[in-house]
Amino acid sequence: MRRCLVFTAALLLATLPAAAQKLAATPPMGWNSWNWFAGKVTDADIRKAADLIVSSGMRDAGYVYVNIDDTWEGKRDASGNITSNEKFPDMKALTAYVHSKGLKIGIYSSPGPQTCARYEGSFGHEEQDAKTYADWGFDYLKYDLCSFGKNMREAHPNDPAAQNKMMRDAYVKMHNALVKTGRPIVFSLCQYGFDQSWQWAPEVGGNLWRTTGDIQANYESMMHIALAQAGLAKFAGPGHWNDPDMLEVGNGKLSHDENITHMTMWSMLAAPLIAGNNLTQMNDDVSSILTNKEVVAVNQDKLGHEGDRVWAGEETEIWARPLADGSVAYAILNVSQDRSVMRGMKLHLKEAGFPSGTAHARDLWAHKDLGVIKDTDVFTIPKHGAVMLKLSK
Repeated sequence: MRRCLVFTAALLLATLPAAAQKLAATPPMGWNSWNWFAGKVTDADIRKAADLIVSSGMRDAGYVYVNIDDTWEGKRDASGNITSNEKFPDMKALTAYVHSKGLKIGIYSSPGPQTCARYEGSFGHEEQDAKTYADWGFDYLKYDLCSFGKNMREAHPNDPAAQNKMMRDAYVKMHNALVKTGRPIVFSLCQYGFDQSWQWAPEVGGNLWRTTGDIQANYESMMHIALAQAGLAKFAGPGHWNDPDMLEVGNGKLSHDENITHMTMWSMLAAPLIAGNNLTQMNDDVSSILTNKEVVAVNQDKLGHEGDRVWAGEETEIWARPLADGSVAYAILNVSQDRSVMRGMKLHLKEAGFPSGTAHARDLWAHKDLGVIKDTDVFTIPKHGAVMLKLSK
């Protein structure tokens, strides 16, 4: 049986190269093409996204990566070098344009022969592809397991341990290829949390790694993923982050309160904030949620300590996250399926690090100081909503 290695955040940080820690010292923030465009994304779409990230204020709020997802890939040339397809006629020109906006740019591939959309993967061409990405000027690589799962099963039928080792080795191979280029490139592992990715992903060079399956633009999917992160805080820190998948804020039929809960939890979890909404139709409400400076500051807190569950009941959950200035980010969630909750039971402030049962509170969504709150204070939380506070002694 494979020996499971359990790390503390401090030990993981000690094992990471200094360059990796600096490269993703706080969770990456940006935008990815897949949630809105899927396979229809083009060069023009990416340029327009870059323009809108700047004009909307998202860049100034910290969203600096503009990431191309699947379907950019063309065929390989006679020497085996990957080319882009007709939707992306000049990758160097595109990266130069995005960089000219004060932004960075990401690309996508797979360790398998094909990507999820059945375009050309990096199998057998890892060093070539890494060099190409660096030569083109990319700053971020999302590496999606996809067809490599078939390779794993065919190579080691009925042997999950050997399959998992093969998966880890594939990610090591691309990490080493990226390092060899000499260009700083954030390495995002998209492998859906297989084999408890949080336990091994830092060892293979991951700056972030998926902890679950794909998110969908609905409350049930978002909350299932969010609450599944309980207990994973010790595996994250500067240079290495648990990734509960991209933001769906502004997508589907998520309500205002559901978008608030989504952004609250991803910030509490020190999760990468990779938006995926239609920037051309972003309304003021969605923009204000994504760019709330006080909430983003929690996500980007330099201590890099992921939040965790403090208390859970039938209708509410409470999560807390220690911050670099000695304060605590504190989220009260309405997890009831059908009604608003009048939060009147204990706030569990002692479990959040306030032995007296009192704390000075600031409401980060209302941008309002609440003064001193007590364990017995009452908060009204709308259906599928959340309260996010910053607590200090």
